[in-house]
Amino acid sequence: MATPKQPYEQHQQQPNVQRVRNSGMINVNQSPMRDDKEEEMSRSALAMFRAKEEEIERKKMEVRDKVHAYLGRVEEETKRLAEIREELEGLTDPLRKEVAMVRKKIDSVNKELKPLGQTCQRKEREYKEALDSFNEKNKEKAQLVTKLMELVTESEKLRMKKLEELSKNVDTLN
Repeated sequence: MATPKQPYEQHQQQPNVQRVRNSGMINVNQSPMRDDKEEEMSRSALAMFRAKEEEIERKKMEVRDKVHAYLGRVEEETKRLAEIREELEGLTDPLRKEVAMVRKKIDSVNKELKPLGQTCQRKEREYKEALDSFNEKNKEKAQLVTKLMELVTESEKLRMKKLEELSKNVDTLN
């Protein structure tokens, strides 16, 4: 990411760096005034370099502080999530025990119900058979009673007829 300032700053620093490199060499043709000027320029370049280094270090520290702050927040959120998870597990744990107990009771009742259901079905079949038998016998009884009534009625008629005949015979004898 090169900004418009960077090429300009690099262009400005290059002669200063060259001067700093050349400052260690002694030139016979140079005057003392020129040496002071070059020395001051090299100090200036060195100061600029140190300022840039300090700015880089300061920005580096800012980024490091931001990262540490972010990591701190992440760590706090992680702790909060762990606490929430523990609370949820705590809430579901008693429910699990109750649910397990109820399921065991249901299974137990189912085991008891199965033979009772079979007994009930067997008794219902026996009841239906007994009821059918009862109804058949009742029907048979009703038919027999009807037949008995017919026979009794016929017998009474015959007896009455005989009695009348006897009565006529007795009347004729007199």
